[in-house]
Amino acid sequence: MRPIDLARGHGLSTQAVRNYEDAGILPPADRTRYGYRVYTALHAGALRAFLALLPGHGHPTATAVMRAVNRAAADEAFRLIDESHAQLLEDRRTLQAVESALHDLDPEQTPQPGDMFIGPLAGHLGIRPATLRKWERAGLVCPRRDPRTGYRVYSGADVRDARLARQLRRGGHPLERIAPLIAQVRTAGGLEPLEAALGDWRGRLSARGRAMLAGAAELDAYLRERERE
Repeated sequence: MRPIDLARGHGLSTQAVRNYEDAGILPPADRTRYGYRVYTALHAGALRAFLALLPGHGHPTATAVMRAVNRAAADEAFRLIDESHAQLLEDRRTLQAVESALHDLDPEQTPQPGDMFIGPLAGHLGIRPATLRKWERAGLVCPRRDPRTGYRVYSGADVRDARLARQLRRGGHPLERIAPLIAQVRTAGGLEPLEAALGDWRGRLSARGRAMLAGAAELDAYLRERERE
């Protein structure tokens, strides 16, 4: 088939198809005596596999997988796919940890804004003041300073963030992964709006998992086509 035939069948431009071949996503095409590319069912299978891999794995991984397959390095392709699945599993565990942490937080127990210093807050959380200072350096809590004494003053929002950080640390999550989640709480305006965002997050993970299944099916079909070739 001509490049335009392959392109139209997938809603692409002929230049996109040529770019995919140049990038190694498609196997090299034969040429006519006049230099025109000639694509076959194998190229169509490669294109279907790549487009199916994109939603679940993203462009860099999908590209790397197809390049590996096209140079007969299937084990490398499988390793890349395994890494994507491992990342999805880690994302699911993070979501579960956040949901568990939110469930364990009792808003009625949160002190009123501005009424806690570092010592009392550390005692309330069952941690050392040095831990709170470490969390502050990592961006997990952002207390203000009393203008007279220079002491740290933790508002209600700061206490909320510290309690959420404590729950996530108990779940084994490192500070560098907790900081973006705390930032999401602040951006959302509290825990209640974040709970709605978690539903969207869960939906995206499910969609990604389903997309990975679809990508695996098309990739398997392409591998079988290559074996027949």
